[in-house]
Amino acid sequence: MNWQTISEQKSFGGTQGVYRHNASTTRCEMELSVYVPHTQGAEGDSTSKQLPVLYYLSGLTCTQENVTTKAGFQQFANEFGFIVVCPDTSPRGSELPGEHDSYDFGSGAGFYVNATQPPWSAQYQMYDYIVKELPPLIEQHFPVDHKRCGIFGHSMGGHGALTIGLRNPEQYQSISAFSPIVAPMQCPWGQKAFSGYLGSEQTSWQQYDATALINNGHRSSHAILIDQGGSDNFLAEQLKPELFTQACEEKNQPVTLRVHPGYDHSYYFISSFMRDHFVHHAANLNTKN
Repeated sequence: MNWQTISEQKSFGGTQGVYRHNASTTRCEMELSVYVPHTQGAEGDSTSKQLPVLYYLSGLTCTQENVTTKAGFQQFANEFGFIVVCPDTSPRGSELPGEHDSYDFGSGAGFYVNATQPPWSAQYQMYDYIVKELPPLIEQHFPVDHKRCGIFGHSMGGHGALTIGLRNPEQYQSISAFSPIVAPMQCPWGQKAFSGYLGSEQTSWQQYDATALINNGHRSSHAILIDQGGSDNFLAEQLKPELFTQACEEKNQPVTLRVHPGYDHSYYFISSFMRDHFVHHAANLNTKN
């Protein structure tokens, strides 16, 4: 089974679909959602013009369903003419020892890294899944323009968007994030995940730490947008956006951090500022609505 359609429904004139496929990187079935705006024909219509694409990476405990049903991005994707791809956050169904014991490690918590430690290394290859396996598959089934590609995400997914975008600036020309984990080497979530997936040698952790990547010379060609809730319970201990913005300032990477008083870590916050992220990506990718 290379590609299976689970559902397709009309939304804001476009089509919101959910799909499943066998992934070689994670050695299991992976489920994802894809929204195609109304300017395109049916899935796989080769006569349709190519559209810019945004990849959205979700946070801890999430699947593709959370953002697809709660974020309200479909109306903005249709307005600006973006295909939006929402993958899962980890392999599913492997039943590794301890995989389901905690919300911040294992199932639903892949952290968008390539695990090197057994037993996780056999399937928890989420970096390669997002960067290498998924884009060609999306191009095969949807009319995407890979030269106009952006990436964004929330929390753990914001961490993934920043690190993947910074490491692959030619592949992802635009980056934004909601409440990202910007310095996982300096917070409990990241330290737990990296120790389990990557081992105790912290040199290897740096390639998955956005603040370390900036300090080590990685750049995005456009300014990075970060939205953060001022009443986020995880702000001080886990997220620490000031570490990233300070590194960006010192290394001349343009970044805009907006802290919104009263907003928390939830999808109520994300949906409140979702349109701004489409505006950001449309400007960076020279896309007109």
